[in-house]
Amino acid sequence: MKIRWFTISMTIVLALTLGLVILRHEPATAVATDFPLGGTDQKNDKIVFFDPNATDWNAASSIVWQWTPTAANGFSGLTGAFGDPSDVRLRDNCVYGGQWLVVADSKGLAAVVPYPAGNSRKWGLNVGGNPHAAELLPNGNVAVAASHGHWVRIYTASQGPDSAVYAQYDLTGAHGVVWDPQRSLLWALGDYHLVALSVNGTDAAPTIREVLKVDLPQQYRGNGDPLENPGGHELQPVYGDSDRLWITTAKHVYQYVKSTNTFDSSYPGSAGADREATKSVSNQLSGQIVSTQPDYAKTPVGACVFNGWCMDSTDFFNPAYTRTRTDAAFYKVRVMNPAYQ
Repeated sequence: MKIRWFTISMTIVLALTLGLVILRHEPATAVATDFPLGGTDQKNDKIVFFDPNATDWNAASSIVWQWTPTAANGFSGLTGAFGDPSDVRLRDNCVYGGQWLVVADSKGLAAVVPYPAGNSRKWGLNVGGNPHAAELLPNGNVAVAASHGHWVRIYTASQGPDSAVYAQYDLTGAHGVVWDPQRSLLWALGDYHLVALSVNGTDAAPTIREVLKVDLPQQYRGNGDPLENPGGHELQPVYGDSDRLWITTAKHVYQYVKSTNTFDSSYPGSAGADREATKSVSNQLSGQIVSTQPDYAKTPVGACVFNGWCMDSTDFFNPAYTRTRTDAAFYKVRVMNPAYQ
């Protein structure tokens, strides 16, 4: 099932006690295949969805959905594990039915929440280890990558909202996880390697087996000296081409080609999108690329100083433009396509 962006009359629904704000509005010329853009705002401690057609992200009408965990929406005892959101994605799921928000937070939270209701906790734990990515698997379990824990885990979320059983695969600097339905594999990205993992066992007792381990490309400083750590960071599907994955490293943004086991740096839009320190990258089905780069790495340097890796703007390529949300401190802003690929 794919979201379609329809023009609807002005309606504002506020559910502040649930930590949820839904703003429906009439966008400018909507493109049927463009999905909302989901951002992790670490300064304001929330997940924010923007209208893909909004030109002014400071306008209230640009925000179409917001969420933060509260006791009222099922996160009693877990609110302290949220405050530095590091990952957000939407997923269709046949086991649970409908669409689900999947969230990871550097303070420890990994969670699954119904979308757009946002009013309950399907599953959620403080998993520790600085979670940087979380993926909802087709069977309802959840894969989590933790950069300080140096692991990828499969949590048995299908067994209940507090289920803490997991299988673990050790991966130095684990930063990304993406499910591949065509190959029935979990791709994971760490500091040095991209790996493909086979998830076996049962829903209640999963197991993990490494199928493929690929060295990331060598990275170089501006003076030509090699970096010791390639710095694998972002991992996402290339929508429209199931043979490709987005991969970011310390210095570059690549598309990994599964069938040839190669890293492509000459994809459409690479002239703008291939840049250092990229925290997130994704694409609309139209081919437009959505990317975030910390303000410290930009020329000239950007305005966000909330922490050492934030940005208040999101960059687009094919076509190229920038959208800025004043007073935000984003980490990732992604296309909220609920399909795996």
